This record gives sequence, structure tokens and C-alpha cells, in this order.
Amino acid sequence: MAQNMTDNSRVLIFDTTLRDGEQSPGATMTHDEKLEIAQLLDDMGVDVIEAGFPIASEGDFEAVSDIAKNARNSVICGLSRANYKDIDRCWEAVRHAKRPRIHTFIGTSPLHRGITNLDQDEMIARIHETVTHARNLCEDVQWSAMDAIRTERDYLCRVVETAIKAGATTINIPDTVGYTLPQESADIIAMLLEKVPGADQVIFATHCHNDLGMATANALAAVSAGARQIECTINGLGERAGNTALEEVVMAIKVRKDLMPFTTRIDTTKIMGISRRVSQVSGFPVQFNKAIVGKNAFLHESGIHQDGVLKNVETFEIMKPADIGITETNIAMGKHSGRAALRSKLQDLGFELADNQLNDVFVRFKALADRKKEIYDDDLIALMSDSAANTDTDYLQVKWLRVVCGSDGQEAELKMLVDNVEKSAKCEGDGPVDAVFNCVKTIYPTTARLKLYQVHAVTEGTDAQATVSVRMEEDGRIVTGSAADTDTILASVKAYVGALNRLRVRSQKTAPDADVKSISYKL
Repeated sequence: MAQNMTDNSRVLIFDTTLRDGEQSPGATMTHDEKLEIAQLLDDMGVDVIEAGFPIASEGDFEAVSDIAKNARNSVICGLSRANYKDIDRCWEAVRHAKRPRIHTFIGTSPLHRGITNLDQDEMIARIHETVTHARNLCEDVQWSAMDAIRTERDYLCRVVETAIKAGATTINIPDTVGYTLPQESADIIAMLLEKVPGADQVIFATHCHNDLGMATANALAAVSAGARQIECTINGLGERAGNTALEEVVMAIKVRKDLMPFTTRIDTTKIMGISRRVSQVSGFPVQFNKAIVGKNAFLHESGIHQDGVLKNVETFEIMKPADIGITETNIAMGKHSGRAALRSKLQDLGFELADNQLNDVFVRFKALADRKKEIYDDDLIALMSDSAANTDTDYLQVKWLRVVCGSDGQEAELKMLVDNVEKSAKCEGDGPVDAVFNCVKTIYPTTARLKLYQVHAVTEGTDAQATVSVRMEEDGRIVTGSAADTDTILASVKAYVGALNRLRVRSQKTAPDADVKSISYKL
């Protein structure tokens, strides 16, 4: 079926890293980071960028609006609930885009109808009214049946038909809670295409969550059945167990053309670079064995595997590292390496830096080179992560640290800048990290609670950098912070302070009257 596209083999990639991905507890991004990620997605060839939830906060609205103004190729989409206020706010944010889209949704399953206090007929009326209103504002309207998988099949056909008649151009069938299995995902799409009048005139989309570990399989099954838009995020970022991972579905389509004769517009050589950047700005590290972009995805330790790869790489690799943008040779750099070499190496790793950014990173690189004999690719990736998370413009900045520890006690002395005012504290603690954190709390009193503290060695050896990750919670807001240094204690305090900076930004940009977690559909 044509589904409103001349090329039925084409699958549209709808990225929701900046909306559904950022809803991951702790994954808050700053305004500038959102604009940067949107530009990377646009450059990569993403068809639709869901830039945010404009009604959620003034910060979200401004980010969506600025992304809309700057986008060159991608459709820019905003999310809205099924009420006029949400839809109007969404349109105001996306209207400056070359190709704007309004995405409105309502929960259609029995569970969600109970929350909204709408019976089936009342919900049908609400869908028709709100989709019509959105279409009167924008030619490109996407409608989603939240919790579609657990909606009665006959009623799902009915609400989809209503949305199509009201003017929706894309119909999204989300597996909101990660409940479905691949065959069921395919069967639902096939049923809708067969039974719903006008289904051949719109694009069907699939939006899957990974609660049962099958988001990628479910999304690809839906495509095989006729869906032509996949909603996904970089690194599978998202609430709970995450969303369908963009890199997984794109590379699956690329690698298995024998079973899936489809194409996307994605420049796959940009995958690794944007994966690393999203990991940095979100504070969510990529697990080592993550498909496609994990650190171990192209490593072979088994003797049989190593022998096979040396003789013929295709024996144990179904894609080339270069296909996703991995070109590094892991040649060590050192204190004698210059700016040009550093820029070239960082470009190989997927980092494009302006001159002023390179100068800042070069200073940090030289400082690291003075402490480490050799600096490898993983060291540079950690250095870039630390550079992104700890800047001279932060409200809180670590300036100096001294720690005394041993069997007879632990004491820390810390100097910080708080809004460019130097403050210091000397504290004891139950270990050096606790003593340093007590210093931070003395300098900058906070009710935030430390929920997670993790330390990982970046490379081998006693001079290895440590990457420290912390997760903090305050008033229901959860953020992460990370930092890297050869000094584990210094990395710890920088990660802790980085998380406090994120909490401060998030508290400032959250509108107190916009509770998007509650489901309200009043017109």
C-alpha cells in the first residue's frame, strides 16, 4: 500500500531522544545541548525530530521553538495532549519550522479511558475535535493511541478511523508499556491496514518500549506488516527500560536487506559520534555490550573468534565498524602531541570542535598527558565527557581540593566558586569521598539526596582515569552527573557538583503549573 509515500520501501525515522528520551529519570539536557543534538540528528538524516513537549515548561517551549527555527531538513514535531491549550502551545513552538508537525495523543485502552473519565463515544468525539483543531493549524498532524496494544481491537479500528477522517496524516500505534510481542505487533498493523477505511492514505508508525527487551524486534515486525515510520531514540534512551534504539533498527534494515527490503535516509557513519554525544549530555553511559554502539560491540576475546576475524572479518562481524563511524586505530597519544593531531583524533572519534572548544580540550589533554604516559581512545572519550559536564560557565565550579586519608581519619578541604564567588570548607567524613561531599554540602546547602555512586576505570593500569557517575534526587527531580580524572576523589566531587548544577537548571526551567505527568484532556 502506498501509505501517502511514492516509495513504499522507504521507512521514516522519527527520533524522540529530546522528548521521550529526556523523560528518563536523570537525563535532563540543557537548552544548548538540545539544540546541538537536534542539529546532529538533522545532519544525520533523521526524517522527524520530536523536539519536546512545549506545554511542559517554558524551557521546553523555548527549546522546541529554537530547534524549529534552526532545522534545515528534518520535520520538527512537538507533542501535545488532547486539548486545545496543549495543541495551540505546540503549534506556537513548531510553526517556524520549514516542515512543522503537531503530534497529539490520547490513551485509548480501558485503563486510560478510566483515568480520563471518558466513555468510548465521548473519547471518539474528543479525538475528532482535537485532531480537527490541530489540522486546522498545521497540514502535518500525527495522532497516537496511547496504550494502543492493550486497546480492544474493534475500538482501536474505530479511533484510528476517526483520527484519519479528522485529518491526521500519520497514525502512531504505540506499545506504551513494552507489553507486546513481535507477531502481535505485526498483526495489529496488518489488521488496521486491512480494516480501517482510508488507512492506505496515511503513514502508520510504531513506537515501542523495551520493558521485555523486544523493542527493536517489535518495531521491525510492525514495519514488515506495513508500518512506514519507526519512533526511536539514540542509545535506546527513554523511560523505564527505554525506547527502540535508532542505531539498532537502522543497522538491522541495512544489514538484513534480504529479509527487509527497506531503506532509510540515515547516514550510518554518524551513528557512533551522536551516540557518544547523547551519552555525554544525558549522563547515561552506554552499556559495554550494547548492540551496535557498545564498547565491546566489535571486540573479540575468544581465540576461535580472533583467529576467524584475522583470516576473514566476516566470519564473526556482520557489519564493518566504519559503517557506524568507528575509524579509530587506538594509537596512543602523549604529551608531545599537538593540536592538529588532537583535532584529527577527536574527529575520528566523532567529535567536531570549534577552535575555542579545541583550545579548552587541549589544555585538559596536556594536563592529562602530564599524569599519564599514554593516552588512548577511551581516555579521550572520557576527557570529552568531562569537558562537556564541567565548564567555566557552571554556577558551581570545583577550583581546588586537598584530601588527607588513612587509618587515623579522613579530612577534606575544598574551594569552589558559587556564582563566581569563592567559598571554602574543611570537613571530616566516613572515608575521603564522604568528607569531600560534606564539604560541598557545607559550601552549597542542599536537600538533594545521593541515590547512586559508581566508579569505573577507563583503561588499565594504576594511572588509569576513573569515570565517576552519581545520581541525585530532589523534590521528585532526578539527575545524573559524571566526571573523569586520574584522581578518583577529584572525579567524584566534580561528578557530584555537576549533578547539583543540573538540578539547579532543571528546577529553574520546570513550570510549576504544568504537570505533564498527570493525564488531562480538558478542552
